[in-house]
Amino acid sequence: RAGTRRRKGADLRALGQIERQMQGDEVPEEIPDERLRLIFTCCHPALAPEARVALTLRTLCGLDTHEVARAFMIGEPALARRLVRARRKIRDAGIPYRVPPAEQLPARLPAVLAVVYLVFNEGYAATSGDAQIRHDLCGEALRLGRVLVALLPGEPEVQGLLALMLLHDSRRGARGASPGGLVTLEEQDRGLWDRALIDEGLELLDGALRRGRPGPYQIQAAISAVHARSPDFAATDWVQIVALYDALWRVQPSPVVRLNQAVALAQAEGPAAGLELLEDDVLAAELEAYQPFHAARADLLRRADRGSEAARAYARALELTRVRAERAYLEQRLRQLAS
Repeated sequence: RAGTRRRKGADLRALGQIERQMQGDEVPEEIPDERLRLIFTCCHPALAPEARVALTLRTLCGLDTHEVARAFMIGEPALARRLVRARRKIRDAGIPYRVPPAEQLPARLPAVLAVVYLVFNEGYAATSGDAQIRHDLCGEALRLGRVLVALLPGEPEVQGLLALMLLHDSRRGARGASPGGLVTLEEQDRGLWDRALIDEGLELLDGALRRGRPGPYQIQAAISAVHARSPDFAATDWVQIVALYDALWRVQPSPVVRLNQAVALAQAEGPAAGLELLEDDVLAAELEAYQPFHAARADLLRRADRGSEAARAYARALELTRVRAERAYLEQRLRQLAS
């Protein structure tokens, strides 16, 4: 509450400090943003990496237990236990809540970037409620990303994260163009994409890649850049996107990366190629409670003319959906299959 009262003045002071840094290309001696200072404080290296991120999202960033649990693809009871363990460790080890000195920032940076990106993701694709997009969370994540770039101008992954968020955010208007409905990437009117955000994101990405230290955020931004440079969905260079997902898999192997890799492969080589990846038993078990897995698999099954299997996959996706717009989209797909 005290932070809210001070925010207007703090933001103005931070903006002036950031502008001075950008003009002089200097690294500040302290973090010029109150919320970002708190995020760096919570991301203490004595805690397990996932515990740092989960605790910060729940305590500082306004996400509820369900939203944080979905970000980590675990159940709410498991997340609650993780948070209890983290708080107990802070208490028992006497971990101080204080802003780290400048030399300790790099050790905390990966967790801080993860926090900012997960806040953006929850804003860009909400996990529950009537609103498909939470504009407040998107805006706050972008604001924090800009402060981080000014704070650490030599870090390519910081630039890569901001570029990634800008390129995604450029589509926000097109994603919400249908009242109460979900507009997929294939169906979006690209004339509604924000070209200023795209240009800013591409410039940031190019600058980051020139440093020769590619990381997960830069690779994901490069994937988004392929979409941003394509005049329409049919002209998308899916072969390049598949290659970028292969690179991402090498540096960040995860079930969600494999899912996105399969979707891209299906666009490049046909639905059977994507389904071959998705029907791996281990992957299916890992993503059993992850709604986008079932929605993507249903779409590939539909395209492969496996209608009854597609209907079951759509139904499972519906069971896991808490967002009204997503429910409407999946119900429409089910009706189309039935007819």
